[in-house]
Amino acid sequence: MTRSRRLLVLAVAVLLLGGVGATLVQRAASRADRPRTGGPEATAGSVTLTAGRDTLAFLGSGQGPHRGALASVPADAPDGPRTVSDLTCQRFYAAAGTGVCLRSSPGALAQDNKAVIVDAALRPVRSFPLAGTPSRARVSPSGRFAAWTVFVSGESYGAAFFSTRTAILDTRTWKLDASLEEFAITMDGRDYRAQDVNFWGVTFAKDDDTFYATLSTAGETHLVKGSVSRRSVTTLAKNVECPSLSPDETRIAYKKRVRAGASLWREHVMDLRTLRDHPLAEKRSVDDQAAWLDDGTLAYALPADGAADGAADRTDLWTVPADGSGRPEPLTSGASSPARLG
Repeated sequence: MTRSRRLLVLAVAVLLLGGVGATLVQRAASRADRPRTGGPEATAGSVTLTAGRDTLAFLGSGQGPHRGALASVPADAPDGPRTVSDLTCQRFYAAAGTGVCLRSSPGALAQDNKAVIVDAALRPVRSFPLAGTPSRARVSPSGRFAAWTVFVSGESYGAAFFSTRTAILDTRTWKLDASLEEFAITMDGRDYRAQDVNFWGVTFAKDDDTFYATLSTAGETHLVKGSVSRRSVTTLAKNVECPSLSPDETRIAYKKRVRAGASLWREHVMDLRTLRDHPLAEKRSVDDQAAWLDDGTLAYALPADGAADGAADRTDLWTVPADGSGRPEPLTSGASSPARLG
């Protein structure tokens, strides 16, 4: 075969491969833009964080044009028609007109991860680079403080070389505590320091200073109570992950590891006065930071069963009574990151 013929064959092969690639991309885009059938009706519109009525906000998790978009529904009709905004996030939370949106998008050499603080109209106010993949997000009840956790390396809590980075931001002064690992730790009444310290899952009290979080070190997880102003934490109990403080501030909901070395958790609620806990009626493994819808009800995301759209990472929202009674009930499908507003 002559050199010119070889070049011709190569050029034809490149064109054919390019055509096949373009067709596959177009088909994938078409599938991504195709709304999932059988789900709640969704309409693009205005979503605010200071809705005039009791509202449930969340991120869409199903395939289609609204994947990752912040949506809202009346709290008394959670599986009804949704109003969908143009704000997209991997994790989201809001309180008192302040929202924190954790974003992750492909970059030239690596993912471009950032935390975006938005106002009540979802307008970006400030953004901050993230050191890793978004994991958890919370806003204090007053809206003053925002917190986020990212995976710096590893893909799950059980992964080798697992590491997190947790930050707390004052949205009034814009002072950023970029890593809780710099806070002083008191464990069992003594100062504690270790190279393997990790924090995740912040939840705030109403006093704009007190917070709770998970501390991991020496192969164990601890519930810690912290002070933003004193930049310190104190351990309270073991085997507590992703705490969530109840609206009356008397209890912590959290996930408790039920099998050593395995990513299996059961939702529990702990009384902060006695540190006694009880399991909830949800018997499936919940890998989420539950949100309190009211003093008696928790909401959380679980992988969708038999997702018809083929999205393995699609989740549905469920609720369960906080006192251990009753049974889990579906809240809304194709959703994650719930936050009750109003």
